[in-house]
Amino acid sequence: MSDYHYEKKPWRNDQWYTSFWNFDLRAREMCHFADEIKIHDVTLRDGEQQSRVAFTKEQKIAIAEKLDEVGVHRIEAGMPAVSQDDYEAIEEMLKKNLNADIFCFARCMVSDAKLAADLGVKGVVMEIPANELIIKYGYGWETEKAIAAAVEATRYAHERGLYVVLFLIDFSRADFDYATKFIDAVNEKGYFDALACVDTMGALSPLGAYFMVRTVKERYPDKKIEFHAHDDFGIGSASTVMAAAAGADVLHTTVAAMGERAGNVSYEDVVMTLKTMFDKELGLNISKICETANFVMDLAHSPCRPNRGIIGPVISEMESGLPIGWYERIKTVDPLILFPYRFPMTGHADITYTLGKGSGAPTIKHYLTEMGLPTDNDDFVKELNKAVKNMSMMMTHSLTVEQFQKLARKIYQTYSE
Repeated sequence: MSDYHYEKKPWRNDQWYTSFWNFDLRAREMCHFADEIKIHDVTLRDGEQQSRVAFTKEQKIAIAEKLDEVGVHRIEAGMPAVSQDDYEAIEEMLKKNLNADIFCFARCMVSDAKLAADLGVKGVVMEIPANELIIKYGYGWETEKAIAAAVEATRYAHERGLYVVLFLIDFSRADFDYATKFIDAVNEKGYFDALACVDTMGALSPLGAYFMVRTVKERYPDKKIEFHAHDDFGIGSASTVMAAAAGADVLHTTVAAMGERAGNVSYEDVVMTLKTMFDKELGLNISKICETANFVMDLAHSPCRPNRGIIGPVISEMESGLPIGWYERIKTVDPLILFPYRFPMTGHADITYTLGKGSGAPTIKHYLTEMGLPTDNDDFVKELNKAVKNMSMMMTHSLTVEQFQKLARKIYQTYSE
């Protein structure tokens, strides 16, 4: 029996029904959530690095406004040092007086930090590899040169009044002793407010992410810890949630997991998981989740997988006859008996039935009732259901409501003559 003691049941209310195992005291004892967890959205920078995606200046500003409506805490608006469009987009965003703090991305170079400071952004995410192999073979630098660059650039950024995030590329695969010597040198001679634990290649398991963040927090207790992951093995969101459980203060995410290679981490997944499975409220307007995702994906010409969790267009559609039969009996009692959360809470469409190969009598009767046709003739219902299945197989996809209605009227006519 799970050992939980709650007067209220945070796993079940009128909006979601997850598992009490999430709140087992043994599991909760492992959680070290920060008092305040922030979302740092990187759609406009890392998300745009997705192959075949390019946002105009105007589109970036529009996306920033959408993200602000959702309530994300920080927006990484681009990399002004390498893109004039980014520079101009950030300049215009700052005039909008958004609630979100505007950050930009920069190399560990004084010239990059100067651009950020001159623009007037709140903070700067300053990248430098933590992996000696990338410094040596990617940059062609000696470690001392990389440290010197990071020290000079971060110190300058701090002196210009920027909030400085030290972003350690490929930190998850770097030799830890090497990486911490690098960090210690920057901490002693340069400056950073926050340290980003970066899983550039999506190489961390969720447990690995947890223990990495715990270890880094213990070593640098006076620094804010941020977590940035990629989704190469499909577990980036899980790793990010575990990083939060380990105490990460800021989570880097994108809309719809957009990003390079297999993408970054979906803020939709992370926010909904923390809310419904850990009782952690991040203060975002989740009713805007689907609207925002659709808006961004349309601009990116990059539709998401139809059955992708949280935002996929077909996740609230039912076709199989047996579950629909259950739902018809359950829906007036509590629809959450069959679903983990109410789809409309994210702005998604509610439950609908599709007509196809898997349809059964309950679906047929549902649509006949909508048409005002009788449902008490079992032979008629069976023949119509068979015809729906055959037509679906012939077309290799489900029927539209209009196709069903035309088929139903044709068959019903033979029974009414």
